[in-house]
Amino acid sequence: QVQPVESGGGLVQAGGSLRLSCVASGSIFSAYYMAWYRRAPGKQRELVAALIGGGSTDYADSVKGRFTISKGNAKNTMYLQMSSLKPEDTARYYCYARMPSGDYWGQGTQVTVSS
Repeated sequence: QVQPVESGGGLVQAGGSLRLSCVASGSIFSAYYMAWYRRAPGKQRELVAALIGGGSTDYADSVKGRFTISKGNAKNTMYLQMSSLKPEDTARYYCYARMPSGDYWGQGTQVTVSS
């Protein structure tokens, strides 16, 4: 069973940085697609950043220039470097992996940005 596990969340002041990590273990196969989503209280889940494949990436307009998604050296590992954080970035951040066996979500890691 594939299980993505996120880490790296926490409390940070506005303007600060955090680095999130995700490891999707449990498969001998590589993910087709991996992405970070977030859900803030009272809002819908939204795509933050994605590894599309072939080295391509995609970002929500709200995080372009501040967040960087990258692939780890280990299989099915990715990171999200978040800089210049704003209070509106406060949310629970989820790792998503699309595998040959299906779609998988992590439990999430909380990011709280204080003003």
